[in-house]
Amino acid sequence: MSFALNLLWFVFLGFTLGIYWCIAGVLCFATIIGIPFGFACFRIAGFAFLPFGKDLVPAEMMGGKRILGTGLMNFVWCVFFGWWLAVSAAVIGLWYCLTIIGIPCGVACFNISKASFAPLGKVTVSKDMAKTARERWNKEKLDKAFAK
Repeated sequence: MSFALNLLWFVFLGFTLGIYWCIAGVLCFATIIGIPFGFACFRIAGFAFLPFGKDLVPAEMMGGKRILGTGLMNFVWCVFFGWWLAVSAAVIGLWYCLTIIGIPCGVACFNISKASFAPLGKVTVSKDMAKTARERWNKEKLDKAFAK
C-alpha cells in the first residue's frame, strides 16, 4: 500500500515538493551558519519525495548521540522557518482532506508539517522501526524513573 501511495504522491506533488526542499538545502549551504539547516532541508526533501511508510524520530531513539546545540538550532529553525512551513503544510493538508480521494495526500502533508517544525537531530526510518524505537525509548525512560 505504501508503494502505491508513494507513487501517486511522487507523481502529483512529491517530486515538486522534494525539488523545492533540495533547492532550499543548496541555498542553505551558501553560508557556514546555514549548513545544519541545509542538512535538515535535505532530510525533509527525502521525506517529501516519498513520505508514506516513513517517520522522523530523534536520533537518540535510534542509538545516535545528541549533538550539542541541536535544541538551540531547532529553536532558530522554528522561529525563522519552521512555524510557517509547518502551518502552510498543515493548511495544504486540510485542503486535501476536503475530498475523500485527497485524504492520503492530506495525511502526508500533516507528516511533512510535523517534520518541518523541528527537523534537526532527527533521522528518517520506517514506521515499524519508529514504533519499536518509541516503545523501547519510553520503556527505558519509565525504568529509569521508577529506579530512582
